[in-house]
Amino acid sequence: MKKFIEAWNKISLIIKIVIGLVIGAALGLAIPSAPVIPILGTLFVGALKAIAPVLVFLLVISALSQARPGIGKQFSSVIVLYIINTFLAAVVAVIFSFVFPVRLILTDAVEQSAPSGIGEVLTTLLTNIVSNPIDAITNANYLGILTWAIIFGLALKFLASENTKNVMLDLSNAASQAVRWIINLAPFGILGLVFSAVSENGLSIFIDYGKLLAVLVGCMLAMALIVIPLIVFVCLRKNPYPLVLKCLKESGITAFFTRSSAANIPVNMQLCEKLGLDKDVYSVSIPLGATINMNGAAITITILTLATAYTLGISVDIPTAIILSLLATVSACGASGVAGGSLLLIPMACSLFSISNDIAMQVVGVGFIIGVIQDSCETAINSSGDVIFAATAEFRQRLKEGKEIKF
Repeated sequence: MKKFIEAWNKISLIIKIVIGLVIGAALGLAIPSAPVIPILGTLFVGALKAIAPVLVFLLVISALSQARPGIGKQFSSVIVLYIINTFLAAVVAVIFSFVFPVRLILTDAVEQSAPSGIGEVLTTLLTNIVSNPIDAITNANYLGILTWAIIFGLALKFLASENTKNVMLDLSNAASQAVRWIINLAPFGILGLVFSAVSENGLSIFIDYGKLLAVLVGCMLAMALIVIPLIVFVCLRKNPYPLVLKCLKESGITAFFTRSSAANIPVNMQLCEKLGLDKDVYSVSIPLGATINMNGAAITITILTLATAYTLGISVDIPTAIILSLLATVSACGASGVAGGSLLLIPMACSLFSISNDIAMQVVGVGFIIGVIQDSCETAINSSGDVIFAATAEFRQRLKEGKEIKF
């Protein structure tokens, strides 16, 4: 047994995840009613979600309390890249919808409330910012966590002794070590998650909603493999694919199966450390990206809204499509603060075409049906993009300073 454990530890984490993926899929087809296996996935995702708010809170406080001067420019660069990325995703989704128009088979409406307008989305975002800090950590409200961590971190920077700052550093390092232990269990968690997905959904979902899924996934792949690399190339003037593929492999795969940007924050933090990024910067930019870097959400909102318009015979012109892209961008940035994520923002986008809420909520029902695939792909490009653009902003700054970079 000892030799087996030593041999297992020598295998790279990605290969172990692939092994878990294959075993999980095989068991899901062979013994779909097995009661214990899904618990592995539940425990893994639960552990990541539990540690992530604490990790972000401690890392941001520690980083800012000891931050050196002059890192503000990198934060602004990351935010600009996040917003540009989300807007371009909406534009790409419009192009895909024009070239490959999809009509929907509407289902019964889902009984969930959706935001009535952009004002409600912005109000939710602002309310989350000033929520009680303990409540923010308990409910994984990352806007609130970031806000209070920044306030406490800056206060400690100017008021605390070096011993206090070192205590915060030790606490953040302890949280980081806990994350490493959890991530080492990823192969078993992925096994359980894949088993659940295969045993519960089978392959029938590809038949009923195949064209819609093809357009959604195709658009996300185009974004991940063409548009995002192009943005990175424009910023760095270097071959972007080593960085992009590394992030898709090490962040995108786990995000695909956990289907939670929040749960993937610890994974992204570890990847940033591997890339040699500045901890003072990525400890803030990664959780911020999990909140506002929502290119996958923008794609989902845009494609499903235009599919609804086509289904109802509504003509969509270019100016209206541009307005929809802007609306989807702003809405997507608020997706993490709204129950149901990006799907429940579809009725608001549909209101641009005067589509009734009853019909729009039927489209949300379609979204839930295909969610096992749509949400997985969406989370994968959202979360991997957080690391890509955090790295791009920092590497760009290093190039300006005349330093060498390597992915």
